[in-house]
Amino acid sequence: MGGNQTLITQFILLGFPLSPRMRMLLFVLFSLFYAFTLLGNGTILGLICLDSRLHTPMYFFLSHLAIVDIAYACNTVPQMLVNLMDPAKPISFAGCMTQTFLFLTFAHTECLLLVVMSYDRYVAICHPLRYTVIMSWRVCVILVLTSWILGVLLALVHLVLLLPLPFCGSQKVNHFFCEIIAVLKLACSDTRINEVMVLAGAVSVLVGPFSSIVVSYTHILCAILKIKSQQGRQKAFSTCSSHLCVVGLFYGTAIVMYIGPQHGKSNEQKKYLLLFHSLFNPMLNPLIYSLRNKDVKSALKRMLIKENTSSGC
Repeated sequence: MGGNQTLITQFILLGFPLSPRMRMLLFVLFSLFYAFTLLGNGTILGLICLDSRLHTPMYFFLSHLAIVDIAYACNTVPQMLVNLMDPAKPISFAGCMTQTFLFLTFAHTECLLLVVMSYDRYVAICHPLRYTVIMSWRVCVILVLTSWILGVLLALVHLVLLLPLPFCGSQKVNHFFCEIIAVLKLACSDTRINEVMVLAGAVSVLVGPFSSIVVSYTHILCAILKIKSQQGRQKAFSTCSSHLCVVGLFYGTAIVMYIGPQHGKSNEQKKYLLLFHSLFNPMLNPLIYSLRNKDVKSALKRMLIKENTSSGC
C-alpha cells in the first residue's frame, strides 16, 4: 500500500439505485413487511410460551426459529430503511463489522435449526414409539445450544479473518447492508483466503445440512406411504409440508447466492436475492407455520377466546 492511503473508518451503503419517490414507496412497503415479520414471529413465540399444549420438542425448535427470524430481520432491515431515507448516511466501521458478524451468526444458526427440526420430524414419523425417549428435553436443549454455538463460532472465524484486512480508498459498499462479500471487495489486500473460507463455510452449512434434510425426508416419505389410514397420512404430510416449505425457501436462495455459478449474476441480482433471503423469508415463515399448522391455529383461537372472555368479565 502506498504511504498516502488513509484507512477508512466508515462505509456508505449504496443500496438500490432508485429515484427519491421510489425510495419512499419502498420505505413504506418494507416498514410494513418488517412490522409483519416482528408481529408474526412474536405471535408464534408468544403462543408457544403461553399455551402448554405447544410445549413439545417440535414447537421448542420452532420458537428458536422465530427468535432467529426476529433477530435476522432486526439486524438488516432497520439499516436498509435508514439507507432508503438517507442514502448518504454512513455506517461506522464497528457497526458494519458487527452487522456482518450477526448476519452470519443468524444465517448459520437457522441452517442448523432447520436440520434439527427435520431430525425431529424424522423421529416422530419413523420412530413414533421411541419419540419421547430419543427427543428428551435434555437432547432438545443440547441440539438447540449446539446450533447457536456453532453459528456463533462459524461467524467468528469469518470476523477474525475480516478484521485484520486494511480498508482504504473507496468506502462505498455495493449492497443494502454490510454483506461479507461486498465488504471484502473494498479491502486493499489479497482476500483469496477470505473468499475460500466464505465458500467453504457456505458448503459446510448449506450442502451438508441440506443433504441430511433430503435423506431425512426420503425416509419420512417412505414411512408416510406405509401408513394405511388416509387421515394418518394427511396428518403426517401436514406436519412436514410446512417445514419443507421453509427449507425450500431458505436453502434455495442461499445456495443460489453463495454456491451456485457466480459469473452469470450481476451485483443487482445478488442484492435482490439476498433481499428476499433476509426480509421475506423471516416474514413468510410464521405465515407458513400458522396457516398450515392446526395446532398453532387452535392455540391462537384458544388465546383469542380467553382474551375475549376476560375482556367481557
